Amino acid sequence: MPVYKFKTFEEAERALWNFNPDEAYYARVAELWNFANKLSPVSYPRGIFKFRSLEEANKQREEWELNRAREIQSKRRLKANKG
Repeated sequence: MPVYKFKTFEEAERALWNFNPDEAYYARVAELWNFANKLSPVSYPRGIFKFRSLEEANKQREEWELNRAREIQSKRRLKANKG
């Protein structure tokens, strides 16, 4: 793997982008998402939810995700205290 030098952070950041993705790129992205889901699956409550606005729906989703993150943190703390 080659080593690149950059003069600015923005230049380095631009180098991360793939402006012409091919099938292999999409396969790697799908593999990454599958791996992340296996490490920490996100589960949302079952059912259909009605919201007055998109902002309200996004707020609810963020709440669910934040609660999941808190659950993970508390489990890790319990494990660390036991071990």
